[in-house]
Amino acid sequence: METLGLIGRSKELFTNDINTHEIELSQIVSSSSFLVIGGAGSIGQATVKEIFKRKPKKLHVVDISENNLVELVRDIRSSYGYIDGDFRTFALDISSEEYDVFIENDGKYDYVLNLSALKHVRSEKDPFTLMRMINVNIINTEKTLKQAIAKNTKKYFCVSTDKAANPVNMMGASKRIMEMFLMRRSKQIEISTARFANVAFSDGSLLHGFDQRIKKQQPIVAPNDVKRYFVTPKESGELCLMSCIFGENRDIFFPKLSEELHLITFSDIAVRYLKELGFEAFICESEDQARELVGKLPEQGKWPCLFVSSDTTGEKDFEEFFTTQEILDLAKFENLGIIKNEPDYNEEKLNFFSEQIQKLKARKKWEKQEIVDLFNEMIPGFNHLETGKYLDNKM
Repeated sequence: METLGLIGRSKELFTNDINTHEIELSQIVSSSSFLVIGGAGSIGQATVKEIFKRKPKKLHVVDISENNLVELVRDIRSSYGYIDGDFRTFALDISSEEYDVFIENDGKYDYVLNLSALKHVRSEKDPFTLMRMINVNIINTEKTLKQAIAKNTKKYFCVSTDKAANPVNMMGASKRIMEMFLMRRSKQIEISTARFANVAFSDGSLLHGFDQRIKKQQPIVAPNDVKRYFVTPKESGELCLMSCIFGENRDIFFPKLSEELHLITFSDIAVRYLKELGFEAFICESEDQARELVGKLPEQGKWPCLFVSSDTTGEKDFEEFFTTQEILDLAKFENLGIIKNEPDYNEEKLNFFSEQIQKLKARKKWEKQEIVDLFNEMIPGFNHLETGKYLDNKM
């Protein structure tokens, strides 16, 4: 199924920028070594493929998901075959002692790309998963940054999110705090990052959920009032690689808004998606009706859908890649914008954050509100949108 058409586009975003810089890009990649952390997720796999096809000297991929690494290797072998460079995958948890020993034994890379993340707003519903989000998005970033500095890595790239701009949820706020930690280390190592739109049909996303609902003969549910920007998986890999290779120290890359990149609702995509499969969307009035009709409607060429307004915690009405206070370079690339940053951070605040997280962990008990209060300390004006309702309470 053609992803571009489903998200309301006719052409890829970054083709011209990639083509303009392809010779330099290929020369740098083919003469360099790479470590991709979290390389078996949706963005990770797309980025690994962009690196692999330009024949790097060394490409090591680490991910906690053994199954996703298997699929990544199968996908690469089936698409591109083999390279002379050292290409290997490692099923490791970057929080673990095994990962530390792995880095100690090698760890020599020109570029380290950290694509690991807890990306779902639903992950902030309980204090335990929320602490893991802090571990993955902030603590592990700081840890792998220090390791890269110790091994004289040339460049450290890390994925952020559009939700880090004026965050309203804990996931976006965790990435905003992560950006502060990155700025501090930028005095010791070159760093760059990227703020993302939604990656269409990425693992665990609502669009990926459409696929699962069809396979399992279940109704499709989507909000009709939430608009989002979407990029394809391939575009997500290109965005990461361009920022990693061409980003200057502290640059944050983002997709420029244009006629091609525009907001679209999840319900609109659901209707297009079903049409591609030969079904007409049948709008239901309740979950019960949708569940009841899914056994009858498909044979009539219709699929039950429940389109509702969003009232769950952390949902932002609109998306933005930058704030009015940030300095932009919109001239360097055709469809890639860049946020230019000074090393702007508060040393005392960052140390305070780390100390408070360690205290909560040592206590072996913490409440969600304690973490929300700590985030409020870190981000002035953080507008955490708590409704008491979560996505796990919906179909």
